[in-house]
Amino acid sequence: MKNFYKSVFLSVLILSVSVIFSSCNKTDSSKEILIGEYASLTGSEATFGQSEHNGLMLAVEEINKQGLLGKQVKLITEDNQGKPSETQTVVQKLINRDKVVAIIGEVASSRSKAGAPICQAAKIPMITPASTNPEVTTIGDYIFRVCFIDPFQASVMSKFAINSMKVKRVALLIDQKNAYSTGLADNFRKVFTVMGGDIVEEQKYSAGDKDFKAQLTSIKAKNPEAIFIPGYYTDVNLISIQAREIGLTCPLFGSDGWESEKLTEGKAKDALEGSFFSTHVSADDPSPNIQNFIKKYQEKYKSKPDAMAFLGYDAGMILFDAIKKANSTEGEKIKNELARVKDYPGVTGVITINEQRNAIKPAVVMEIKGGNFVYKETIAP
Repeated sequence: MKNFYKSVFLSVLILSVSVIFSSCNKTDSSKEILIGEYASLTGSEATFGQSEHNGLMLAVEEINKQGLLGKQVKLITEDNQGKPSETQTVVQKLINRDKVVAIIGEVASSRSKAGAPICQAAKIPMITPASTNPEVTTIGDYIFRVCFIDPFQASVMSKFAINSMKVKRVALLIDQKNAYSTGLADNFRKVFTVMGGDIVEEQKYSAGDKDFKAQLTSIKAKNPEAIFIPGYYTDVNLISIQAREIGLTCPLFGSDGWESEKLTEGKAKDALEGSFFSTHVSADDPSPNIQNFIKKYQEKYKSKPDAMAFLGYDAGMILFDAIKKANSTEGEKIKNELARVKDYPGVTGVITINEQRNAIKPAVVMEIKGGNFVYKETIAP
């Protein structure tokens, strides 16, 4: 009997301790707002994901100094390794297991297109910092972006080619399996030809290829005045080197996928001299908003921010502002506030979200000089 009472006492004690710990966990959880992030922290475009994450972390730290709805923001980050299939897995985890109220991601359009349908089905608001393919936000009314879209970016570079570079004979070199690259190329072709330009040759490659000389030789035979390459920095680095090796001396120009410190590594520093690309913001801009962000970023990370860092910060701050205005963490209420964003003073410019949930904002063109990215001009919507 004595052992019986002892057993009962131990059972009650264990149950009491469990309840106490359970209560503590619930209390801690109730003091946090869980935000998810999926990014390419490893893989071929890892600098994109790492920079975007760094910018977003600055936004989280900033909002937590004052709190959000009386709580702290907790960011749960998942590495999708640069793979659409892995994206689907980590987004489902963020929603179903971690119970996040909103998601930031991704930089690359192909990965955003993989994650967005899952967010839309679960009615979890998603903001992509940098996916420019128009199809991303057409997936549903819970999907937003804080960057411009490819038709505008293509228009920017078409106008720049004709008006500033003074070229009318252009070749295209396209990453054939990348929604970002093919979308940009399609839109560039339309605008450039309407403006009187001539596409003299089109060649394709696949991300990760190491030899581009067959495509470049075909392009060289058509004697273009410039080559438009709407791809990512990893491939453009090699393409530029091999273009110069076969005697292609015309300027190369591209898009925001070029912006990485790794773009001009090695021989590409000389190969890309005098080339151009469009992007979202210039660190040369004297705006206090931009310069203050750069100072905070350099103090924390000991390096200069690129466009993806700026966009990650803007995505986070716009989301937190929407949650504050909604006075709620309910998906529908956050979504409704995101749809109302107008004239938000972001570090990448004044941002307004239109009816298609896209950001209306200017683009800048950068010139590559001595391996550095130097501001060239701004082109408004």
